[in-house]
Amino acid sequence: MRLNKVGELELSKQFGHFSLLFLLLGSTLFAGSFENFKRVQQESFTKYMDERDAAFNSYLKSQWKEYSAQKSKPLYEKEKPKSITPTLPKKIKSVGPKVRIKLEKIKKVIPEPVTVEKVLIIKKPKKIQKDISFDFFGQEVSFYIDKKYKKATFYPQSQKGIINFFDILASSDYSSTLQDINSIRKELALNDWATYLLVTKLSESLYSTPDERRLFSWFIFNKLGYAVKVGLANKHIVLMHYSKKAIYSTPNYTFNKRHFYVVANYAKGSVGKLYTYKQNYPDADKAMDLGLKELPNFKKDIKSKRLSFREFGNTYTTTYHYDQNLLDFMATYPQADYETYFNAPMSESVYQEIAKDMKKYLDSKTSSVAINFVLRFVQKAFAYQIDQDQFGREKVMFAEETLYYDKSDCEDRAILFSYLVKELFGVTVVGVKYKDHMTTALYIPMQGDSIKAGGKKFVIADPTYVNANIGQSMPKYKSQIPQSFIHVRTGS
Repeated sequence: MRLNKVGELELSKQFGHFSLLFLLLGSTLFAGSFENFKRVQQESFTKYMDERDAAFNSYLKSQWKEYSAQKSKPLYEKEKPKSITPTLPKKIKSVGPKVRIKLEKIKKVIPEPVTVEKVLIIKKPKKIQKDISFDFFGQEVSFYIDKKYKKATFYPQSQKGIINFFDILASSDYSSTLQDINSIRKELALNDWATYLLVTKLSESLYSTPDERRLFSWFIFNKLGYAVKVGLANKHIVLMHYSKKAIYSTPNYTFNKRHFYVVANYAKGSVGKLYTYKQNYPDADKAMDLGLKELPNFKKDIKSKRLSFREFGNTYTTTYHYDQNLLDFMATYPQADYETYFNAPMSESVYQEIAKDMKKYLDSKTSSVAINFVLRFVQKAFAYQIDQDQFGREKVMFAEETLYYDKSDCEDRAILFSYLVKELFGVTVVGVKYKDHMTTALYIPMQGDSIKAGGKKFVIADPTYVNANIGQSMPKYKSQIPQSFIHVRTGS
């Protein structure tokens, strides 16, 4: 006997067809599997709802090839410092025009208690019974499910098993499920990452094995227009998503100069070699975009937090309300590019509450003093700890996450500070990345340490260098040339 490339069993020709049938039928070990295989074949149909499926089915039957995994480059060339020595505090020179923080009317984030009178007039909407429901970050979501889904099994554990699974799903009534997914995406304002989590959780509700869950996700994502592939590694399914931007610490494979990432293996190591096909499902060319341009509209789970710091003998505080469901969603993110984090929004209510407290301290102060106050808030309201010690892996935080966690490191503070200064003061800001450090720089007419980005002079403002004023860089980085800059979009 010998094994071919995709792990299917080949018997030497000398056994003949009769001997092979005898061996299969006569063995107690394989009898159940053979009956299962026949059942799967009988339930695989050749007539599909979508004419693209017949062509793709034929393509899946062609010879698959071996591909080797590539390793994403780390975000930093060198390990970030475990600790950073503060500098001596010094008052900043008061220059520039006086500021006045503008506030929008803050919407109430804590639901009003429902009175007896209100209960009497509330009419409950008629609930439509669907086949599957589950909690998705505090929101109940429901789906219509074709009974044929449950008949799809990954058997045999080979290329043929993938085709069998595809056959049954392609001949099912999957259109209702797609409509439900798209309706939920629209209702909850889900980006591509949230959609990935939604489809993943749906697959977990339908199937008990990781292989079948990945095959179902593969089918659904193809139908949603995303470029996804499946492959075989050690007889198990590997699901790969195309992304134009790097997803760090995630194994990936290249097809036609495009990188497909094994998102399920983020921060879990390499998959190794796999066997798969090259061509995409017809018209499924959409890349997974991890950009978070709009926050998801989850049901709110509101909690409060108080932040404070001391400066020249005075204590400054701010209290705000956050949504735990939103933070739980952000915690699932793989390691996206820095632009994703620097340009993500913050909850309007969170920003307005913090801005309201800042306003008490900053109105009528000169711009240098006001901006430096925000810099000091980010430097001193949180303890410093690198991600490896806090999370066991590199984790870049959204601005809202940095407010929530008691500890953070350089890029987290840079992201939070850049968001606050651009919103509070309308200042243009860039992220400044070194081999082992991230800071920010501001496009303001002040003296001090500076860098040039895009032909313009930006003054350093380091949210990690405790007690440092605007224009004061860590001594280690004064003579270093930054590796790259992250341009922060103006406005929310």
